[in-house]
Amino acid sequence: MTTRVRFAPSPTGALHIGGGHTALFNWLWARRTGGKFILRIEDTDMERSTPEYEDTIMSGMKWLGLEWDEGPDAGGSHGPYRQSERLELYRENAEKLVSDGSAYREGDAVIFKVRPDVDLSFDDMVYGRIETASDALQDRDSGALKDIVLIKSDGMPTYNYAVVVDDHFMEITHVIRGEDHISNTPKQLLLYKAFGWKTPYFAHLPMILGKDKKKLSKRHGATSVYEFRDMGYMPDAVFNFLALLGWSAGEDREIFGREEAARLFELSKVTRKPSVFDPDKLNYINQEHLKRLDPMVRLAHIKPFWEEMGLPADKHDDAYLAEALTLMGGRGQTAKELAGFSDYYVSFGPVKERWNSDGISGELRAGMKEFYAALTDAPEWSSDALEAQARAWTEEKGVKMKDYAMTLRFALTGMKVSPGVFEVAALLGRDEVKNRLAFFGLG
Repeated sequence: MTTRVRFAPSPTGALHIGGGHTALFNWLWARRTGGKFILRIEDTDMERSTPEYEDTIMSGMKWLGLEWDEGPDAGGSHGPYRQSERLELYRENAEKLVSDGSAYREGDAVIFKVRPDVDLSFDDMVYGRIETASDALQDRDSGALKDIVLIKSDGMPTYNYAVVVDDHFMEITHVIRGEDHISNTPKQLLLYKAFGWKTPYFAHLPMILGKDKKKLSKRHGATSVYEFRDMGYMPDAVFNFLALLGWSAGEDREIFGREEAARLFELSKVTRKPSVFDPDKLNYINQEHLKRLDPMVRLAHIKPFWEEMGLPADKHDDAYLAEALTLMGGRGQTAKELAGFSDYYVSFGPVKERWNSDGISGELRAGMKEFYAALTDAPEWSSDALEAQARAWTEEKGVKMKDYAMTLRFALTGMKVSPGVFEVAALLGRDEVKNRLAFFGLG
């Protein structure tokens, strides 16, 4: 049996973290088993569904690296892949249930008759055995069994009906979705039984909560995949983080790539307890991925944020900028943060804005010109040579090198914390260092 799983979003909004999480676990299972990952668009909510949202969802999935094998744009032998293009299929199968007495008409609607004492228990691959029967499908007020609408009076199928028809004809073998759908499963099992169709395996994923243990929502911060992209998170890092929500790669392994995750993934190891969306952990994972990137790939991620800040990145050689980012040594948890921390490599402008000479004493200022003159006249322009020159001068004068080095750092970067100041000076170049010191009257 070839594994076939699907992600079936409704194009009524952007791809949110919950949807991305569900898509990712489906993708992992397909890749783990050598199966197929199908994208199906559930667009029967005609008032709220838009092509723009569909495009946004698909773009978000591609950003995460969740490429699908079949779908609206990829095609496939089980299409069409939009519910709005499958309406005749829903009508035909509803008629079959009317014909055999399992359903009835009420005006233009088609309704399935729920009968008592039907065993609807099932084995969930995450939650285990779930015991339930049709008797549980009661109206809260009257206590009577509540029939299931299949086709609404406007001709559109309901969710619980359409999903059964789609999953059957698309030959879906495993239905992997959020645990909020557990309550829908008995209704769907009734329809599988009525049609005489084989039921897929079910695996319901744990809910994602905020750090306050409440259901994840906008009050917890960013919720859509694209918001994280725009904040400077790496797609590999968001993938890595989402994979850890409800699953463990084992051996305390927290940092991994897509291929490793797919090789290790098992639905049986998905936890039943809700997962907590911890921004601090996402930041840590993103920082680790950012550090491990190839220098030129890392530069490609950072450049847009420099440009967003109005910095002239294109005026510099890529090799220089890539070396500058490598010199940052893992500082910055996001691409956006790293761009901010390294702005002084791209432009002197931000340094001027941050400059404040209030902390420079008169005594210190008096010796600076001589110190910086000796430094900038160093015969060899390398970090080691500059540091040796600085140590020799300060030892000769009997002054503290850290005082001069700290002022040099602030004049070159506008920051109190940076990579080694002599490494920064070496990379900026002799002329640029002279210009910056001169501007502040120190050179």
